[in-house]
Amino acid sequence: MYSKQEASILTQQFWTSFGQYIAPVLSAEEEKINWINYKTGQKNISFTMTADSKAAKIGITLTHKDPVLQEMYFNKLVKLKDNLNQFTGEEWQWQLLATDDYGKMISEIYTTLTNVNVLNNADWPAIISFLKPRIIALDQFWCEYKYALEDPAF
Repeated sequence: MYSKQEASILTQQFWTSFGQYIAPVLSAEEEKINWINYKTGQKNISFTMTADSKAAKIGITLTHKDPVLQEMYFNKLVKLKDNLNQFTGEEWQWQLLATDDYGKMISEIYTTLTNVNVLNNADWPAIISFLKPRIIALDQFWCEYKYALEDPAF
């Protein structure tokens, strides 16, 4: 068992290592990018990556306060599901109007790698190998389709 402080330090070390590992990779628009804090440019739409003592997870998270607006954006993404699958090479989970760990209403499109522990350095290569191609695929997808989400008619 790790104390909260030890777990926090190990988790921070993982994200620092991941950030250093992926930093040389340019975005789909050939720009330097902060992959860990990826900016979609749209309020209430973010790419999230998490890793804890049980799993690693990556996805698109919608955090609109208005459930009608959140569902509208989720449905726009549903229309792009086949395109997302092509970029990622796999099917992801789709969850409309759930609550996060803090009780906030969210919707998510995500995939998870189970049976890994960010507190175990031996699992870091597996977590990095899981996250890296997926965040790059999300970036490619986003560069191609972000404007469709801005279109009110879409």
